[in-house]
Amino acid sequence: MTAAASLICAAYLAAGAQTPQLIKRTITKTDKFEFGAGGTVVVVGAPNGSIRVSGGPTNEIVVTAVITVQAANEQDLTRLAQVTGYITDETLSRTGIISVGTHDKASMKKLDRKFPKHLIGLPFSIDYVVTVPKFSDLEIDGGKGDLEITGVEGAISVNLLESDAKIGVIGGSLSATIGTGKLDVSMGVRGWRARTATIQMATGDLTVRLPANTSAEIDAVILRTGSVENLLPDLKPRDRKIFFTEKAIQAKAGVGGPSLKFTVGDGNIKMERLVL
Repeated sequence: MTAAASLICAAYLAAGAQTPQLIKRTITKTDKFEFGAGGTVVVVGAPNGSIRVSGGPTNEIVVTAVITVQAANEQDLTRLAQVTGYITDETLSRTGIISVGTHDKASMKKLDRKFPKHLIGLPFSIDYVVTVPKFSDLEIDGGKGDLEITGVEGAISVNLLESDAKIGVIGGSLSATIGTGKLDVSMGVRGWRARTATIQMATGDLTVRLPANTSAEIDAVILRTGSVENLLPDLKPRDRKIFFTEKAIQAKAGVGGPSLKFTVGDGNIKMERLVL
């Protein structure tokens, strides 16, 4: 080993020795409160953590959050646990479940004016399991983490940086934007009561499952690399002069109807029959 290589190795070892090893603590926080059907539930996730939302038969919201904080020692963990978690913003027609933690310096100052600067930015995660009235609209914003939505019959809006996501659409509209990952969408899981859907992914794989009695106008587009795989035998071109390609499909299902738009930058789109 040369002298230069020895110096580089020594520098890396010294840097590693100076980096403190973080320890973890997990806290579970639960909440339950009344909320009428037909309202909007907003979940603002943490930079890291999963979000699972299901529709329930009662007019209430039930939240379980598993919060994991990391720090160099037990004293710092205790301080972090006091300010990491979520708050609720509740009105009659709209309720927000909003993550708070060390990623948001402004919130830290409001919660604890003497919060130590060396704890700002330490990693944490929050995994949510939320039950809402089944007739609710959903708005979900998050960072990195799995997403699952089932049993909710309302408009759904999703914005995530990175996710392995599964969404079951019953009858409401869907707007979903995901930076990187996978998205599996089943539309009309309890009968076809279609509304519009717009799904965009920068990088990843999108699978869309549609029932046999679908009537809609469908656009599936790959912007750069990848391909569209169509396994729906009844799709027909909306314009007989514009043929289906591996990059773009402009189609009509049944007698047409709601607009379903699927766009992926780099990746693949697969459309197949929904099996109930």
